[in-house]
Amino acid sequence: MFGLLSSSAHAQQTVIDCGKLLDIKSGIWLDKMSIVTEHKLIKAVLPSDKIDSGIKAENRINLTNFYCLPGLIDMHVHLSDETKPQVEQFRSTLTLDTADIAFRSIKFAERTLLAGFTTVRDLGASDGLNISLKRAIENGDVLGPRMFTAGKSIASTGGHADPSNGLNRKFRNAIGKPGPEDGVINGVDSAREAIRSRYEEGADLIKITATAGVLSQASSGDNTQFSDEELQAIVTTAKDYGFRVAAHAHGNEGIKRALRAGIDSIEHGTYMDDEAIALFKQKGAWYVPTISAGKFVAEKAKI
Repeated sequence: MFGLLSSSAHAQQTVIDCGKLLDIKSGIWLDKMSIVTEHKLIKAVLPSDKIDSGIKAENRINLTNFYCLPGLIDMHVHLSDETKPQVEQFRSTLTLDTADIAFRSIKFAERTLLAGFTTVRDLGASDGLNISLKRAIENGDVLGPRMFTAGKSIASTGGHADPSNGLNRKFRNAIGKPGPEDGVINGVDSAREAIRSRYEEGADLIKITATAGVLSQASSGDNTQFSDEELQAIVTTAKDYGFRVAAHAHGNEGIKRALRAGIDSIEHGTYMDDEAIALFKQKGAWYVPTISAGKFVAEKAKI
């Protein structure tokens, strides 16, 4: 096949010669395989000895001492930030502008791509930052993975992902009461409005915080934070707009409420019981365990 290509076609091709290449269908490592790309797309994967000798050396990448595998997918990231102790998190909230965070996110996006993650699901950032980052990557302005973004996570008042969470009265009064456009809801009508705001700003999916969180300033890290009616309104409206819905949920009751409402995926799922597991199977929902996040929290909790 490649022996018949013109010299102009050769000039547009890059060949990556692999020592071993993972066949994801069989799970077997294949020896001496090559990947042929053209215009940044994979055109073929075939034995290295089948590659046309007309391919120029400068268009050939020698990875014969390495293992090659398809790009990884991280289903739960926040490229606008990286996990840090809570004191530093609050300091950043009070001292950094959105533009500061945006420039910093460029570094996190590139770092993620170079770690082998070619696709990510970004599940929450303020001020539309993750949506803008996605556009910059798609336009070729920034190096990073393909992104599916949730825009701003949706929370209940005072809940996990309420931007005023943890602030004292003075600061809360200064920033005003967050509403649906800010991803904070109370009741069915504002739940619908929050979904439509995510649609307006260009999100790819919806992320809600169905329970409290470990890093919330709250008396409980696992209490439920949406009523059944609010959850149903979120799911129904999201489906109207073609959105899938991901739910941050630690507490068992919150996990089960979200699943009964028709949520597509549960993030964390820390305290799920057998009934919750049965609901996953019944509803066809996905579980994203975010194992590294739990390890970080456990490590920082040590005295």
